[in-house]
Amino acid sequence: MPLDTGSVRHLHLVADAEPEEGFASFDQPSVDEGVDIGAALRAARTFRGLTTQDVADATRIRQSYIDALEDLRLEELPSRPFTIGYVRAYATLLGLDGEAAVLRFKNDVPDEGGELRAPVGVRHERDPRLALILIAGMLMVGAILLWNVAQRAMDKDAPATQVAANAAAPPAALAPVGSAVSLGAPLPAPVESTTPEPYKTPGLDDAAANGGSADAANAASKARATALAAGEGEIDAAHVAALGSSFKPRGVVHGAAAADSSGVILLARKAATLVVRGADGSVYFARQLNAGEAFRAPRTAGLTADVSDPSNFDVYAGGVLTGRLTASTTALSKLVKSAA
Repeated sequence: MPLDTGSVRHLHLVADAEPEEGFASFDQPSVDEGVDIGAALRAARTFRGLTTQDVADATRIRQSYIDALEDLRLEELPSRPFTIGYVRAYATLLGLDGEAAVLRFKNDVPDEGGELRAPVGVRHERDPRLALILIAGMLMVGAILLWNVAQRAMDKDAPATQVAANAAAPPAALAPVGSAVSLGAPLPAPVESTTPEPYKTPGLDDAAANGGSADAANAASKARATALAAGEGEIDAAHVAALGSSFKPRGVVHGAAAADSSGVILLARKAATLVVRGADGSVYFARQLNAGEAFRAPRTAGLTADVSDPSNFDVYAGGVLTGRLTASTTALSKLVKSAA
Protein backbone atom coordinates (compact mmCIF):
# COMPACT_ATOMS: atom_id res chain seq x y z
CA MET A 1 0.00 0.00 0.00
CA PRO A 2 1.55 3.29 -1.02
CA LEU A 3 2.22 5.89 1.67
CA ASP A 4 0.53 9.26 1.46
CA THR A 5 3.35 11.71 1.81
CA GLY A 6 1.10 14.75 1.54
CA SER A 7 3.07 17.93 1.19
CA VAL A 8 6.30 16.44 2.54
CA ARG A 9 8.98 17.26 0.00
CA HIS A 10 11.95 15.80 1.82
CA LEU A 11 11.85 12.52 3.68
CA HIS A 12 14.82 11.53 5.76
CA LEU A 13 14.99 7.95 6.92
CA VAL A 14 17.04 7.58 10.07
CA ALA A 15 17.59 3.89 9.61
CA ASP A 16 18.78 4.22 6.03
CA ALA A 17 21.57 6.76 6.49
CA GLU A 18 23.24 9.12 8.99
CA PRO A 19 21.99 12.71 9.26
CA GLU A 20 23.69 15.23 7.14
CA GLU A 21 26.54 16.77 9.08
CA GLY A 22 26.15 20.45 9.72
CA PHE A 23 22.47 20.55 8.91
CA ALA A 24 21.54 22.75 11.85
CA SER A 25 24.36 25.18 11.17
CA PHE A 26 23.29 25.36 7.49
CA ASP A 27 19.95 26.93 8.41
CA GLN A 28 21.06 28.93 11.52
CA PRO A 29 22.63 32.37 10.98
CA SER A 30 26.38 32.54 11.54
CA VAL A 31 28.52 35.13 13.35
CA ASP A 32 29.40 36.68 9.99
CA GLU A 33 25.86 37.73 9.15
CA GLY A 34 24.49 41.19 9.73
CA VAL A 35 26.16 44.55 9.83
CA ASP A 36 28.00 43.74 13.08
CA ILE A 37 28.34 41.07 15.72
CA GLY A 38 25.35 42.45 17.61
CA ALA A 39 23.07 41.97 14.61
CA ALA A 40 24.43 38.43 14.10
CA LEU A 41 23.69 37.49 17.73
CA ARG A 42 20.18 38.96 17.48
CA ALA A 43 19.50 37.00 14.28
CA ALA A 44 20.68 33.75 15.89
CA ARG A 45 18.59 34.41 19.01
CA THR A 46 15.50 35.18 16.93
CA PHE A 47 16.08 32.04 14.86
CA ARG A 48 16.00 29.94 18.05
CA GLY A 49 12.91 31.72 19.33
CA LEU A 50 14.59 33.07 22.46
CA THR A 51 14.06 36.39 24.19
CA THR A 52 16.70 38.56 25.76
CA GLN A 53 15.33 37.57 29.17
CA ASP A 54 15.85 33.89 28.28
CA VAL A 55 19.45 34.62 27.33
CA ALA A 56 19.98 36.62 30.54
CA ASP A 57 18.63 33.77 32.67
CA ALA A 58 20.80 31.19 30.91
CA THR A 59 24.05 33.16 30.87
CA ARG A 60 23.56 35.10 34.12
CA ILE A 61 24.22 38.31 32.16
CA ARG A 62 22.07 41.35 32.84
CA GLN A 63 19.27 41.79 30.31
CA SER A 64 20.27 45.42 29.80
CA TYR A 65 23.73 44.20 28.76
CA ILE A 66 22.17 41.74 26.26
CA ASP A 67 20.14 44.57 24.68
CA ALA A 68 23.14 46.91 24.62
CA LEU A 69 25.35 44.17 23.13
CA GLU A 70 22.93 43.50 20.25
CA ASP A 71 22.79 47.25 19.48
CA LEU A 72 26.52 47.71 20.24
CA ARG A 73 25.80 50.54 22.68
CA LEU A 74 29.28 50.43 24.15
CA GLU A 75 28.67 53.29 26.59
CA GLU A 76 26.15 51.08 28.42
CA LEU A 77 28.49 48.08 28.58
CA PRO A 78 31.25 47.44 31.09
CA SER A 79 34.93 47.46 30.19
CA ARG A 80 36.20 45.64 27.12
CA PRO A 81 37.42 42.45 28.90
CA PHE A 82 33.98 41.99 30.51
CA THR A 83 32.18 42.66 27.20
CA ILE A 84 34.35 40.10 25.37
CA GLY A 85 33.40 37.51 27.95
CA TYR A 86 29.73 38.34 27.46
CA VAL A 87 30.08 37.94 23.66
CA ARG A 88 31.71 34.54 24.02
CA ALA A 89 29.07 33.29 26.49
CA TYR A 90 26.21 34.65 24.35
CA ALA A 91 27.53 33.02 21.14
CA THR A 92 28.20 29.68 22.86
CA LEU A 93 24.63 29.61 24.19
CA LEU A 94 23.26 30.07 20.66
CA GLY A 95 25.43 27.24 19.30
CA LEU A 96 27.86 29.58 17.53
CA ASP A 97 31.62 29.59 17.62
CA GLY A 98 32.51 31.70 20.65
CA GLU A 99 36.05 32.50 19.49
CA ALA A 100 34.81 33.51 16.03
CA ALA A 101 32.24 35.79 17.67
CA VAL A 102 34.96 37.39 19.82
CA LEU A 103 37.16 37.90 16.75
CA ARG A 104 34.38 39.67 14.86
CA PHE A 105 33.62 41.83 17.91
CA LYS A 106 37.25 42.93 17.99
CA ASN A 107 37.08 43.75 14.28
CA ASP A 108 33.81 45.64 14.62
CA VAL A 109 34.91 47.48 17.76
CA PRO A 110 38.68 48.13 17.68
CA ASP A 111 40.43 48.56 21.03
CA GLU A 112 41.02 52.25 21.70
CA GLY A 113 42.82 51.68 25.01
CA GLY A 114 39.95 52.75 27.24
CA GLU A 115 40.22 52.48 30.98
CA LEU A 116 38.73 49.51 32.77
CA ARG A 117 35.21 50.03 34.05
CA ALA A 118 33.48 47.74 36.47
CA PRO A 119 30.10 46.31 35.48
CA VAL A 120 27.18 48.64 36.18
CA GLY A 121 25.34 47.81 39.38
CA VAL A 122 28.29 46.16 41.16
CA ARG A 123 28.49 47.34 44.77
CA HIS A 124 31.88 48.41 45.99
CA GLU A 125 32.09 47.21 49.56
CA ARG A 126 35.10 47.42 51.81
CA ASP A 127 35.92 44.82 54.37
CA PRO A 128 34.59 46.22 57.71
CA ARG A 129 37.27 44.31 59.55
CA LEU A 130 39.94 46.59 58.10
CA ALA A 131 38.24 49.64 59.63
CA LEU A 132 37.93 47.91 63.00
CA ILE A 133 41.60 46.90 62.95
CA LEU A 134 42.60 50.46 62.02
CA ILE A 135 40.48 51.97 64.81
CA ALA A 136 41.83 49.48 67.37
CA GLY A 137 45.40 50.28 66.34
CA MET A 138 44.79 54.03 66.66
CA LEU A 139 43.24 53.59 70.11
CA MET A 140 46.18 51.48 71.25
CA VAL A 141 48.71 54.02 70.02
CA GLY A 142 46.75 56.83 71.68
CA ALA A 143 46.62 54.95 74.99
CA ILE A 144 50.38 54.37 74.90
CA LEU A 145 51.04 58.04 74.19
CA LEU A 146 48.74 59.18 77.01
CA TRP A 147 50.39 56.75 79.42
CA ASN A 148 53.85 58.05 78.51
CA VAL A 149 52.71 61.67 78.97
CA ALA A 150 51.18 60.85 82.36
CA GLN A 151 54.33 59.05 83.49
CA ARG A 152 56.50 61.99 82.50
CA ALA A 153 54.19 64.42 84.29
CA MET A 154 54.30 62.32 87.46
CA ASP A 155 58.08 62.05 87.31
CA LYS A 156 58.32 65.80 86.78
CA ASP A 157 56.07 66.63 89.75
CA ALA A 158 57.75 64.14 92.09
CA PRO A 159 60.48 65.72 94.27
CA ALA A 160 63.98 64.80 93.34
CA THR A 161 65.44 62.20 95.65
CA GLN A 162 68.32 63.70 97.48
CA VAL A 163 71.07 61.21 97.98
CA ALA A 164 73.58 62.27 100.53
CA ALA A 165 77.01 61.80 99.16
CA ASN A 166 79.02 59.74 101.51
CA ALA A 167 82.18 61.63 101.92
CA ALA A 168 85.00 59.19 101.71
CA ALA A 169 87.05 59.50 104.83
CA PRO A 170 90.72 59.81 104.11
CA PRO A 171 92.58 56.69 105.11
CA ALA A 172 94.50 57.00 108.31
CA ALA A 173 98.13 57.50 107.77
CA LEU A 174 100.14 54.53 108.91
CA ALA A 175 103.11 55.32 111.05
CA PRO A 176 106.31 53.93 109.68
CA VAL A 177 107.66 50.89 111.43
CA GLY A 178 110.07 51.79 114.20
CA SER A 179 108.98 55.44 114.48
CA ALA A 180 107.68 57.07 117.68
CA VAL A 181 103.89 57.43 118.13
CA SER A 182 102.67 60.70 119.69
CA LEU A 183 99.70 60.58 122.11
CA GLY A 184 97.27 63.44 122.65
CA ALA A 185 96.02 64.91 125.93
CA PRO A 186 93.96 62.53 128.15
CA LEU A 187 90.14 62.81 127.97
CA PRO A 188 88.25 63.87 131.13
CA ALA A 189 86.53 61.15 133.14
CA PRO A 190 82.76 60.77 132.53
CA VAL A 191 80.53 62.45 135.09
CA GLU A 192 78.06 60.09 136.76
CA SER A 193 74.64 61.57 137.56
CA THR A 194 72.63 59.99 140.37
CA THR A 195 69.66 62.38 140.18
CA PRO A 196 66.73 60.83 138.24
CA GLU A 197 64.54 62.92 135.96
CA PRO A 198 61.36 64.21 137.62
CA TYR A 199 58.32 61.98 137.00
CA LYS A 200 55.44 63.48 135.05
CA THR A 201 51.97 62.03 135.22
CA PRO A 202 50.97 61.12 131.66
CA GLY A 203 47.97 63.13 130.47
CA LEU A 204 48.04 65.60 133.38
CA ASP A 205 49.62 68.39 131.36
CA ASP A 206 47.25 67.72 128.43
CA ALA A 207 44.21 67.90 130.67
CA ALA A 208 45.34 71.18 132.20
CA ALA A 209 46.24 72.64 128.81
CA ASN A 210 42.89 71.62 127.29
CA GLY A 211 40.88 73.27 130.03
CA GLY A 212 40.30 70.20 132.17
CA SER A 213 39.89 70.72 135.89
CA ALA A 214 42.35 69.44 138.43
CA ASP A 215 39.70 67.04 139.82
CA ALA A 216 39.17 65.55 136.37
CA ALA A 217 42.90 65.18 135.91
CA ASN A 218 43.20 63.47 139.30
CA ALA A 219 40.30 61.17 138.38
CA ALA A 220 42.03 60.28 135.12
CA SER A 221 45.26 59.61 136.99
CA LYS A 222 43.36 57.36 139.43
CA ALA A 223 41.72 55.52 136.51
CA ARG A 224 45.11 55.07 134.90
CA ALA A 225 46.56 53.60 138.04
CA THR A 226 43.57 51.28 138.40
CA ALA A 227 43.93 50.15 134.78
CA LEU A 228 47.60 49.43 135.26
CA ALA A 229 47.00 47.57 138.53
CA ALA A 230 44.07 45.47 137.27
CA GLY A 231 45.32 44.99 133.70
CA GLU A 232 45.72 41.42 132.56
CA GLY A 233 47.68 40.37 129.51
CA GLU A 234 48.98 43.01 127.12
CA ILE A 235 48.20 46.66 128.03
CA ASP A 236 47.62 49.28 125.34
CA ALA A 237 50.35 51.75 126.21
CA ALA A 238 48.98 54.41 123.88
CA HIS A 239 45.56 54.23 125.52
CA VAL A 240 47.03 54.41 129.00
CA ALA A 241 49.09 57.44 128.01
CA ALA A 242 45.97 59.14 126.57
CA LEU A 243 43.98 58.83 129.81
CA GLY A 244 43.05 62.27 131.06
CA SER A 245 42.82 63.86 127.61
CA SER A 246 39.80 66.06 126.92
CA PHE A 247 36.86 64.93 124.78
CA LYS A 248 37.03 66.22 121.23
CA PRO A 249 34.11 65.23 118.99
CA ARG A 250 35.20 63.62 115.74
CA GLY A 251 31.72 62.90 114.44
CA VAL A 252 28.03 63.11 115.30
CA VAL A 253 27.25 63.16 119.05
CA HIS A 254 23.94 61.39 119.71
CA GLY A 255 21.89 61.31 122.87
CA ALA A 256 21.19 64.14 125.30
CA ALA A 257 22.21 67.74 124.94
CA ALA A 258 25.23 69.02 126.84
CA ALA A 259 23.02 70.78 129.42
CA ASP A 260 21.01 67.58 130.13
CA SER A 261 23.98 65.22 130.17
CA SER A 262 25.06 63.13 133.13
CA GLY A 263 28.68 63.77 132.19
CA VAL A 264 29.28 60.35 130.62
CA ILE A 265 30.12 60.09 126.90
CA LEU A 266 30.74 56.85 125.01
CA LEU A 267 32.97 57.38 121.94
CA ALA A 268 33.14 54.66 119.28
CA ARG A 269 36.73 53.89 118.32
CA LYS A 270 35.57 51.52 115.57
CA ALA A 271 32.22 50.66 114.03
CA ALA A 272 30.13 48.99 116.75
CA THR A 273 26.54 48.60 117.95
CA LEU A 274 25.22 50.49 121.01
CA VAL A 275 21.84 49.83 122.64
CA VAL A 276 20.81 51.88 125.72
CA ARG A 277 17.91 50.45 127.76
CA GLY A 278 15.95 51.93 130.62
CA ALA A 279 15.30 50.39 134.03
CA ASP A 280 12.10 48.76 132.72
CA GLY A 281 13.90 47.22 129.71
CA SER A 282 12.57 49.72 127.16
CA VAL A 283 15.01 50.76 124.45
CA TYR A 284 16.12 54.36 124.91
CA PHE A 285 18.71 54.42 122.09
CA ALA A 286 19.83 51.86 119.48
CA ARG A 287 22.22 52.55 116.62
CA GLN A 288 25.19 51.27 114.69
CA LEU A 289 27.87 53.87 115.44
CA ASN A 290 30.68 54.55 113.02
CA ALA A 291 34.20 55.34 114.13
CA GLY A 292 34.25 58.84 115.68
CA GLU A 293 30.54 58.98 116.57
CA ALA A 294 29.62 59.34 120.26
CA PHE A 295 26.66 58.98 122.64
CA ARG A 296 26.09 61.51 125.46
CA ALA A 297 24.22 59.83 128.33
CA PRO A 298 21.27 61.74 129.86
CA ARG A 299 20.60 62.12 133.59
CA THR A 300 17.93 59.41 133.48
CA ALA A 301 18.50 56.88 136.26
CA GLY A 302 18.79 53.14 135.62
CA LEU A 303 20.16 53.28 132.08
CA THR A 304 22.22 50.31 130.85
CA ALA A 305 24.53 50.22 127.80
CA ASP A 306 24.74 47.03 125.71
CA VAL A 307 27.57 47.03 123.15
CA SER A 308 28.74 44.54 120.54
CA ASP A 309 32.43 44.95 121.50
CA PRO A 310 33.36 46.82 124.70
CA SER A 311 36.93 47.41 123.55
CA ASN A 312 35.63 49.64 120.74
CA PHE A 313 34.20 52.29 123.14
CA ASP A 314 36.18 54.94 125.09
CA VAL A 315 34.53 56.31 128.23
CA TYR A 316 34.67 60.06 128.93
CA ALA A 317 33.48 61.34 132.31
CA GLY A 318 33.54 64.99 133.19
CA GLY A 319 35.00 65.80 129.77
CA VAL A 320 38.16 63.66 130.10
CA LEU A 321 39.06 60.12 129.05
CA THR A 322 38.78 57.71 131.98
CA GLY A 323 39.12 54.34 130.23
CA ARG A 324 37.21 51.89 128.07
CA LEU A 325 34.20 49.69 128.59
CA THR A 326 35.14 46.38 130.19
CA ALA A 327 31.90 44.44 129.65
CA SER A 328 29.23 44.07 127.01
CA THR A 329 26.57 45.28 129.48
CA THR A 330 27.42 48.23 131.73
CA ALA A 331 25.29 50.42 133.96
CA LEU A 332 25.90 54.07 133.06
CA SER A 333 25.54 55.06 136.71
CA LYS A 334 28.72 53.10 137.51
CA LEU A 335 30.63 55.12 134.94
CA VAL A 336 29.49 58.32 136.63
CA LYS A 337 30.60 57.00 140.04
CA SER A 338 33.96 55.85 138.70
CA ALA A 339 34.65 59.37 137.48
CA ALA A 340 33.70 60.96 140.80
